[in-house]
Amino acid sequence: MLGNSALLAQSNAVRPSVVLISLDGFPAGALADPKVPVPTLRKLISEGTLARRMTTVNPTVTWPNHTAMVTGVDASRHGLLVNGTIVRTGSWPPVKIEPWIPKEQMVHVPTVYDVASKAGLTTAQVDWVAIKNAPTIRWEFPEVPSLGGAIEKEMIGAGIVDAHTVEKFGQENIFRRDEVWTDAAIHILREHQPNLLLFHLLSLDSTHHTYGPNSLAALGAMAFLDGCVARLLEGIKAAGMESRTTVIVVSDHGFKLVKNHIDTRLAVEAAGLADQVYIVPEGGFELVYVKPGQREATVAKLRKSLAEIEGIAEVAGPDRFPALGLPTADPQMADLYLIPKPGYAFAASKGGAVSTPVATASGAHGYPNSDPELDAIFIAAGRGIRRGNVLERVRNIDVAPTIADLLGIHMDPGIQGRALGDVLK
Repeated sequence: MLGNSALLAQSNAVRPSVVLISLDGFPAGALADPKVPVPTLRKLISEGTLARRMTTVNPTVTWPNHTAMVTGVDASRHGLLVNGTIVRTGSWPPVKIEPWIPKEQMVHVPTVYDVASKAGLTTAQVDWVAIKNAPTIRWEFPEVPSLGGAIEKEMIGAGIVDAHTVEKFGQENIFRRDEVWTDAAIHILREHQPNLLLFHLLSLDSTHHTYGPNSLAALGAMAFLDGCVARLLEGIKAAGMESRTTVIVVSDHGFKLVKNHIDTRLAVEAAGLADQVYIVPEGGFELVYVKPGQREATVAKLRKSLAEIEGIAEVAGPDRFPALGLPTADPQMADLYLIPKPGYAFAASKGGAVSTPVATASGAHGYPNSDPELDAIFIAAGRGIRRGNVLERVRNIDVAPTIADLLGIHMDPGIQGRALGDVLK
C-alpha cells in the first residue's frame, strides 16, 4: 500500500511545478560581473534564459516587490508600500507599520498562488512575505516558525532541525536562518511535492545593509546563496521532480552605497513643525505625513524647508505619485514622498545634524526604480524554458503571469504584467 508521499508523487507525476527562488538584495550588476563566485547560477543561465536586468517597482523595498512578483501589479494596486501594512492610528503618531496582519487584509489583489490553489494545484512557501495566514498556501515554513507548525513538526521529527532552533529562530544569525529555510524547502519538495513553491533567502540583503554593495562580505554572501540554490536543485532532483519543474531565480531589488545620512526630523523640528509632521524614513525614500487641519499651509512650509536640505533630490507630492507607480487614494499613502540624491539615505542621525557622513560604508535600497543600480536579477531554467536565451530586460510584474502560463492557469487579464513569451518555449 502506498504512503501519502508516494500517492502524492503519483498523482502529481504529470503536473507541472514551478519553484520561485528570491535572493533578496541581489543586484543585476553583480550577476554581470564574471568574478562573482556563483557557479550554480551561471549553470542555470547556460541551461535556460537570462534577463540581464529586471525592472522593479517603487518603492524598491522587499515586500512591495515580492508582492509585485506574485500579483503582476505595482504598489498602486497591490497594497504594499513598506515591509508591512501602514495603519492609520487616528491619533499621534498618525501611522504605524503592522507586518503580521493576515495576507487577505494586506494584499489587495489576487496572487498567482491564490489562482493556483483554486485550480486544484498545491502551493507552498518558505520565508515569503506578506503571506501570513494565507488560506491558499497548503504547506509553509514561515519567516517566524513555531513549534506548532505542521512543517516544523515534521522537520523536528525527522531530525532536520531541533526544537530549540525553531523556538529561538529569530535569535539565529541570518546565515543560519537561510540554511534552515533551505532545509525546509528541500523537505517540502521531498515530502509534499507542491506545484508552486515560493522560496526567499535574506542573507545578502542583510550583508549589503551592513557592509555595502561590492564589498568582500557581499561576495561571500553571494557565494553562500549560490550554495543554497545548489542544494535546492539537488532537492528537486532527489524528489523526482526535475523533468516537470521550472526554476525561476529572482531578486527584489538592487543596492546603492550610502555615504551620508539625512535626518529629516531635525529639519522638521527646526521649522517648528514637529507636532504637525510625522516622518517614516526608509533608506532610499521617505514618507511624510502631515496632520489634518492646516495641511495645505503646512505642506507648503514643509516643501520650502525640505528643498534646502543637502542630499534631497525630490520632494514629490500627489501629482507625481502615478508616474512613480504609487497610490493616490490609498489611506496608507503619505502627503509627500522624498527621494535622496545618490550617496544619501534617510535615517536617524547620530551626530545631531540634518546631513551627516556615515562612519563606515553601508548600503540601502528604496531609491527610484529608474536607477539601474536597483535593477534585479531574473534567471529561468527547466521545463518550458528556452535554452541559451538572453534578454536585455524584463519587468518583475511579468513574473506572476509567466508562472501562471507555466502552470496552465490564468491570472486576471486586467493585471499590469504579461507572460514572458520570449522566455517560454
